[in-house]
Amino acid sequence: MLKQALLGVLCAAVVLSIGILIGHFGISKSSSSEPSWMKDVVKDVDENLIKQFLSEVKTSELEQNLRELTKIPHMATSPGDEQTVQFMLKRWKDPSSGLDDAWRQEYAVYLSFPDPEKPNKVTVVDPSDAELYTVREKEKPYYDDQRHPDVVQPYAAYAPAGHPRGKLVYAHQGKAADYELLNKTVDLRGTIAITRYGGAGRAAKAINGAPYGVVGVLVYTDPLDINDGVMSDTSETYPHSWYLPPSGVERGSYSIPFGDMLTPYLAAKDDTYRIPRENVTEIPPIPVQPIGFEDAYKLICELGGDAAPSDWQGGFNCTYNNGGPGFNTDSVFNNSDVKLDIYNHETVKNSSNVMGIIRGSVEPDRYVIYGNHRDSWVHGAIDPSSGTSVMLEITRVLGSMVKQGKWRPRRSIIFGSWGAEEFGLIGSAEYTEDYFTKLSERTVSYINVDIATFANATLRASGVPSVQNVIFQASQQVSAPGHDSLSVYDNWIKYSNRTSPTHGLIPRMGYLTGAGSDYAAFVHYLGIASMDISYTYDRTKTNARIYPAYHTAYDTFDYASKYIDPGFVSHQAVARTAGNILIRLADSLLLPLNCTDYAESLEDYLKEAVTLYEAQLQTKGISMEPLKWAVANFRREAKNLEELIRSSHLANDTPLKARRINDQLMLLDRAFLNPYAFPDQYGFRHVIWASSSAGKPTFPGLADAFARVQSSGEPRDWEKVHYHLSVLSQAIDGAASMLAEVI
Repeated sequence: MLKQALLGVLCAAVVLSIGILIGHFGISKSSSSEPSWMKDVVKDVDENLIKQFLSEVKTSELEQNLRELTKIPHMATSPGDEQTVQFMLKRWKDPSSGLDDAWRQEYAVYLSFPDPEKPNKVTVVDPSDAELYTVREKEKPYYDDQRHPDVVQPYAAYAPAGHPRGKLVYAHQGKAADYELLNKTVDLRGTIAITRYGGAGRAAKAINGAPYGVVGVLVYTDPLDINDGVMSDTSETYPHSWYLPPSGVERGSYSIPFGDMLTPYLAAKDDTYRIPRENVTEIPPIPVQPIGFEDAYKLICELGGDAAPSDWQGGFNCTYNNGGPGFNTDSVFNNSDVKLDIYNHETVKNSSNVMGIIRGSVEPDRYVIYGNHRDSWVHGAIDPSSGTSVMLEITRVLGSMVKQGKWRPRRSIIFGSWGAEEFGLIGSAEYTEDYFTKLSERTVSYINVDIATFANATLRASGVPSVQNVIFQASQQVSAPGHDSLSVYDNWIKYSNRTSPTHGLIPRMGYLTGAGSDYAAFVHYLGIASMDISYTYDRTKTNARIYPAYHTAYDTFDYASKYIDPGFVSHQAVARTAGNILIRLADSLLLPLNCTDYAESLEDYLKEAVTLYEAQLQTKGISMEPLKWAVANFRREAKNLEELIRSSHLANDTPLKARRINDQLMLLDRAFLNPYAFPDQYGFRHVIWASSSAGKPTFPGLADAFARVQSSGEPRDWEKVHYHLSVLSQAIDGAASMLAEVI
């Protein structure tokens, strides 16, 4: 009996062991038979791949790109522009290093050009119409670059044709306040105003003057604002240094809205409805012409009248007078007028975006977009070809990895080489209008690298607060130019920093509060988490408001390689940093976007708003408590989401959990959109980062509404303050609810 019992136990043990073995190997077999996509779904960003990417970004390739891109002038829709279109397509369709697909996308857009047969002309004429002085028509050539027949005459795009004539006055920067002050002592009716760049937008210099009777405007760059005062081309300015030569003229678009002006909120296609030309208002109503400071010197130093205010004085070795109006009685120009003969014309022409794509392997319906415009005013070595050079190098390295089968991103990457940016961010804006719904629903982030290198001192980055973290992380992995042991991040913090309550001492990032480049439509119109990246100069060593050859015929390969980035090491640092960010956004299982950094920025804005406005609002019975509550609620929900992320093991969770959290992060900025917040400003719907004229470090719409009521004192303007306070409070509260798991 005992023997039988022992035998039974032994048999049971054998059966159990066999069962365990069968179960073990059965599970292993089952595991090994899982579909291959399961591994892809939980795969995170590959740090080794990022290291490989960084090692393969070459200065020699960046230099060659820039040399090719700047061979000839390539203003939008010109033969040179078409040549760059073909160059981009050839590179992006290369069988060994190209993208999955590339194509051109055309829009029929409203542009403005000078007449090559009738060049614009500015003269000083005496009462008998004799010409006493003629402003230089084109910039002085130092090399063959400036002699190229396609170098366009300096002009003010969208300024109307006309032949105004009148006494000259000096109106400083052409701000509304400048004309108001000048008009107190000088009769501006029938005058020509000379203004300098800075202080107000290009178009505003004419728009602000017209109501006072000004009939024409000249615009120049003062050497105090761009050259640290130096003026001589015999030893001080280009070709001897980076400073602007005396005849250099900044071209530009004299329009306020971005995008095609005749088709607002519609993509500019051949059959698209266009508003009547006379309904376009945010362009100069009077003729305008930009000139060099050598000619401005001749005109300003001969002006009569009282001395202009001390803060209106500039870099010329004479007193800047207001004008009598007109010239000094002892001047050779006494009793003479300034005459503008402007022959600009507008036309609708086809402008091309060049688009390229790398398709995602797991989430092809989620897009990371990387963009830079292609067109320039002349050769455009820095603006925009430094950025195009960087984009081409990033696509070469990533394209090679894809073609070799070494890598394919989790999400799709879209590259955009935008057309007609210089005329008002047109190519990128038309693209967002054309694909409004798709981009709104699917775009993770937008990376803009326009001018990649203003100079070679330090990184400069601007963006919505949620992208701060990924920019910092990427910049910590890239060596600063000339400093193998110093990262771009550590170098950046030396030049510009702030103390964060959360992070301590960190680099100072800017905000995308205006429409300075192609990020505008993505962040302001679509509410996409966006950023803008470049290398720039040490602002303690120069007062230049931008690199001096900006928008001139001197922005050439020679200028860039000698004075902006010798050795192309800053181009390389930007390419490595931007490409690193791009890979992380495209490949990370969890999007590297941080909502708590957003909370910190909102709290900073709130603190400033309370200091500036709460006391006066209380006297009007308007409470800021809803705004305070909304910001506090945003902080709570951001903290809760961060804790959820930290406690989750997304690689082991259902893929839908990662997708859900990613959608919360991706759609955060969409929650700040309100199409009725800024009804008078095309494309501005983001209530946190809209353009502002108040100049206050707080919520822009609230600041502008408050500035308006302080100026007018009208009761209805207090209603607008209250209205915008409600818009703001509800937008922030809505964004907070986006971060919550359920409604």
